[in-house]
Amino acid sequence: MSEITTKSFPKVRQVNVTADEAGQRIDNFLARYLKGVPKSHIYRILRRGEVRVNSGRIRAQYKVCAGDIVRIPPVRISPPKAAPGNAGANLEQHILFENERCLVINKPSGIAVHGGSGLSYGVIEALRAERPQAPYIELAHRLDRETSGCLVLAKRRSFLRAFHAQLQSGQVKKHYLALVAGKWKGGKRTVDVPLRKNTLRGGERMVCVDAEGKQAISVFKPITDYGDATLVEVELKTGRTHQIRVHGTHIGHPLAGDEKYGDDAFNRRLRGIGLRRMLLHAHLIEFTDSYNDVVISVSAPLDDNVKAVLTQLELS
Repeated sequence: MSEITTKSFPKVRQVNVTADEAGQRIDNFLARYLKGVPKSHIYRILRRGEVRVNSGRIRAQYKVCAGDIVRIPPVRISPPKAAPGNAGANLEQHILFENERCLVINKPSGIAVHGGSGLSYGVIEALRAERPQAPYIELAHRLDRETSGCLVLAKRRSFLRAFHAQLQSGQVKKHYLALVAGKWKGGKRTVDVPLRKNTLRGGERMVCVDAEGKQAISVFKPITDYGDATLVEVELKTGRTHQIRVHGTHIGHPLAGDEKYGDDAFNRRLRGIGLRRMLLHAHLIEFTDSYNDVVISVSAPLDDNVKAVLTQLELS
């Protein structure tokens, strides 16, 4: 057991589950009320029966219901560590839209959306640290670590459920900007090619084109021709892992700065004019807030590094 030095939650708490909180697993429910407590410690107090729901023991898979009374035991934790690198940046300054049910940030490139896979800190952890009194903040969807742009977070569980339903039915519009290798020939092009996730030795996650994979549809539209590179807009009709990156490479137009699926020579050329990241940017997202049936459309500006690289391409 790790050393625990600071008495952060010294008293037993009896928490009444609200309608917004209903439906989530008890371990996730506890993580919100025990901010900073490692998941391993939460599972430990569950196994020991220190957490009770309606006076009875439950397992980590239990999903809380509206009206449940959850007993949360005293827990001591170490003071939270400062976020490393870019994750410590003030995310409040990146907020593009916010209401009582959700917020949209312009996620910087290089920051993971959540901790894991060797990363202890991400957007969700940083935002929760910046808003310690917020009762609920959850990711509504995900972006790759190197992808920038519109990222939606839920402030109500009811919004999260509604947003996920829109994602599954294809009602959320997601448009990206990407710089790809080569001169684009023709106009708009729909790529309907199935993809399959694969985990290589060492835990690296790769995605490949595979007839047995899941359907993946991307619509590419050229925006600006730079000769040996093209700025394209991509509309996602599905939301598969690494979809735009793999589809781009599959049709002979790998993304600039993509170290996993990209072209080494093209990447060196772009690094030579200052590109310091993968150039994939979620520039527009549109969805409906079902609470008041209002359509929310948010766009995110490109960062200064990308603007400078595009200017260099125009001049070359």
